[in-house]
Amino acid sequence: MPEVLKAPLVVEFPFTRSLGPVQSAFLTGLRERVVLGVKTADGRTLVPPVEYDPVTAEDLGELVEVAPTGTVTTWAWNHEPRRGQPLDTPFAWVLVRLDGADTALLHALDTPGPEAVRTGMRVRVRWAAQRTGAITDIACFEPYDGDRPRLAGHDGRFEDMVTGIVAPARLDYVYSPGRAQSAYINSLSSRRTVGERCPSCRKVYVPPRGACPTCGVVTSEQVEVGPRGTVTTYCIVNIKARNLDIEVPYVYAHIALDGADLALHGRIGGIPYDQVRMGLRVEPVWTEGGRHPDHYRPTGEPDAEYDTYKELL
Repeated sequence: MPEVLKAPLVVEFPFTRSLGPVQSAFLTGLRERVVLGVKTADGRTLVPPVEYDPVTAEDLGELVEVAPTGTVTTWAWNHEPRRGQPLDTPFAWVLVRLDGADTALLHALDTPGPEAVRTGMRVRVRWAAQRTGAITDIACFEPYDGDRPRLAGHDGRFEDMVTGIVAPARLDYVYSPGRAQSAYINSLSSRRTVGERCPSCRKVYVPPRGACPTCGVVTSEQVEVGPRGTVTTYCIVNIKARNLDIEVPYVYAHIALDGADLALHGRIGGIPYDQVRMGLRVEPVWTEGGRHPDHYRPTGEPDAEYDTYKELL
């Protein structure tokens, strides 16, 4: 039985966004230990606040302070916290309707076990020791039996407003390529590129997918393609990736290998980035012990005619 290939993969990037006046005031308020909602035309107070009324789509901008205490409306127990979650010990995810609000806020409740959580229980905000103007300024909620605190009636105007945030996005998973792509990966280890031909339309797909995306039928006939190919289109990369030791600028291209009916992508080297062009003929360059081409370089052949690759753009 062939070995089942699998590998851990991480997709991660920081998402940077600017804030409108409502979200800016809300996050700045959290930094100052003030919770703000936004008032709608029909008198509802929405927390967390939004820029537009979800019912009428009207602009919203009247900010009102609500209490840091509230009531749990529903909950779910998290028995195994993951990286980046609010608490590193088991906790409850709760929807909390803060006093003075008409909608509920999602956050974590620090409590010893699920038997200590119930719908209708009273809770309050536990503020983070260091606050920067983010939802994490609320460290979590905690059970609370006291009175509702008096509010100063803050209008949402602060000095040094928070105008933008950086939200890290990350996905950790284990990838298993399946039969078709496992054969493709194994062929690369011997410096061969193998695709699969559709028995119906006869197109050769590289990398293979195990089925024809056009006809929807299973593919199994293996076909070796390349190693040379044609640049169909490309982009110039000017931002250096943290995990790639490649100096910018460099070119990343779609390359139609000879005999393939689907272009794959690869880096172009051995030529100044501003001389890469559509139709450029290239060949793979392998490093010692590499399991896939490090990059593609010009072959020195004349450029391919546009009509020979236009269907692969």
